[in-house]
Order: sequence, then structure tokens, then C-alpha cells
Amino acid sequence: MLIRRADKPHSDEEWRSFLRTHDFGQFIAPGAGRPLPVVVPTHFVYEGGDLALFHLARPNPVWRALEESPRGMLTVVGAYTYVTAELNTGPEDEPGYGVPTSYYAAVQIGGRAEIVDDPDEMAELLNAQMQHFEPGREGHCVEASNEYGKLLPAIRGVRFHFEDVKAKFKFGGNRKPEHARAIAEALSARGRDLDVEASAIQTRRLDER
Repeated sequence: MLIRRADKPHSDEEWRSFLRTHDFGQFIAPGAGRPLPVVVPTHFVYEGGDLALFHLARPNPVWRALEESPRGMLTVVGAYTYVTAELNTGPEDEPGYGVPTSYYAAVQIGGRAEIVDDPDEMAELLNAQMQHFEPGREGHCVEASNEYGKLLPAIRGVRFHFEDVKAKFKFGGNRKPEHARAIAEALSARGRDLDVEASAIQTRRLDER
């Protein structure tokens, strides 16, 4: 992924905060000697540090790839939107010859997958996911000894340990501040799909300059 200076995260906390609030991505397992990697869309939990948690069905082809090599990548993309040629035309540009672009946030994490099969450890992993996705849900925790325990053999868990992180926040950092703010305001007003989120990130990054 090409990351220009204007698109680099302002700090590690920027990409960490993004992962806390964007909990769906694709896990990629290259395996060994394969023509193509195994790519799995999945929800995950990231609560800080250098660890993400998720689980997948036992028949998933990813397990064979991970047995060949525990290395993998978790990639997450969000706040993406299309910036029209008109919006992206700055005062320094020739009228009518603006160039459209895309805004987005992307985090690509290379690391090591630790497979979890122990029933008690699986229960702990699943409860962490439940607390994240269904906060306030009391009772009926996953335990190896209760009704949920009967379902555990159908899945396997992953503790994904981060080793290398690349993050990109492409939100007009190369534009003059007054033009970038005008784009952010226009995106917020347009309000289509992820325009509002993209506008908020662009405004925050401008304020942090």
C-alpha cells in the first residue's frame, strides 16, 4: 500500500482508535506455495495492544493454510467515499480540469495467528467477543460445561498477534487547509453512504495539523 506523507497516521493511537470502532475486516492467510491466499471476511475484537481476536467455522479452508504457515494479515477499510472532480478542484487548478479521488482509512496488519482449540480458552475468547458486540448482555456466558459448550467443537478461535502495521488516512492531506475544509463540509452536506464519517475524519485531521 502506497502511503504518502500527507496520508500517514498522526500517531499510533489514530489507527488503534480506528480498529476499536471498525470491527469487520478480511483475514488473509498465504499458507505456503499456494497460487492464491485464503481470504476470509470476519468480525474481530480489538481492545488495544497488539492482539485481535476472532473465530471461524472448523471447515473453513483457512486452517489448512495456517497449518502451512501461521503468518497472516488482517486488513480493515472504512470511511471510504468518492470525491468528485468538481469537489477536488482547488483554486490553483484549471477550472473544468479537476481530478476526482477517493478518501478512505485503511489498516493492514501483518502478524502471527495462534489457533485456539482448548474449550475453556475458546469460551474466554467468545465471551470477549460477546462483551464487545453485545455489551450489557447478562447471563448465558459461554462455558465449556454449559449448553454453549456443546457447540464449541464446530469452531476454532484465533489470537492474532500484531508484528507489522501499515495505516493510511487518505483525506485530502495534500490539499490546502481552506480547500480541504470546504471538501469536508461538502461531503457532510452530501450525506451519502460514508460521507459523514469521511468528513469527520478529515476535519479532525485538519484540526490536528
